[in-house]
Amino acid sequence: MSDSPRIPETPRRPTPHGPGVSVRHTRAKGEPRFPDGPQADPAGSHFERRIRSFQPRRSRVTAGQADALQRLWPQWGLDIDGQRVIDLAELFGNRRPVVLEIGFGMGEATAQMAAADPDTDILAVDVHTPGQGNLLNLADQAGLTNVRVANGDAIILLREMLAPDSLDGLRVYFPDPWPKKRHHKRRLIQPEFLSLAATRLRPGALLHCATDWEPYAEQMLDVLTAHPDFANTRADGGFAPRPAFRPLTRFEGQGLDKGHAVNDVLFRRVPHQDHPGPREEHLDPPADPRP
Repeated sequence: MSDSPRIPETPRRPTPHGPGVSVRHTRAKGEPRFPDGPQADPAGSHFERRIRSFQPRRSRVTAGQADALQRLWPQWGLDIDGQRVIDLAELFGNRRPVVLEIGFGMGEATAQMAAADPDTDILAVDVHTPGQGNLLNLADQAGLTNVRVANGDAIILLREMLAPDSLDGLRVYFPDPWPKKRHHKRRLIQPEFLSLAATRLRPGALLHCATDWEPYAEQMLDVLTAHPDFANTRADGGFAPRPAFRPLTRFEGQGLDKGHAVNDVLFRRVPHQDHPGPREEHLDPPADPRP
């Protein structure tokens, strides 16, 4: 069981569609799905085509999720268009530490972490429209002010829209494992991705990954161990126990009940080489290693 505060279940708002009913209506050609919500393809054709680590999923959007997207996206949403460098202090309205979360599913764990640590801002990125609406709804119902939802490709966000040393942490929980060997090139945690992420992470920032696919966990550990910009928080150079700040999700609990192994890797961004400072090759994780 997680010690994180419980996020109240989203009350069902009365809608003409009925509670929990998916929203489907006929749109004219070219009409956006949510006029005031996330764009279908925010970056368009401005950037080169490349192998992506994600596949957009077309799922039904409930009335509550659609309502949240329409009401809250103009205030709490960000389309990743790659056309500007964003000011995180302006985006959140404060200068608290900012953690980037890539891939948040339906957002339950994100909302729990935001509620448990209100002094840290979370920029959560995904392309799954129902999940975007659900996270916005959870944040609204819980009165959270430290969550922003970004729509689009996290690589474009990191490369084009975030300033160097602007992040205090990076979380990648249960990314698509792309289990077939011919698809391994699509996995997110690769040396090139880590080099890009390192430019946006402040020295000392925590990079935290978790997966229930053991071969991918081994790859994560190998590429992070080999990367010069990161150091394992474990003195033994291995996997870390699940830290208290990462909630145990329902999906993860079901997997554990079936005997699935879940592995966490926690690495620190090392000091910049051109500004050397005291460096420990291995750092034991603190009791609550939040970025």
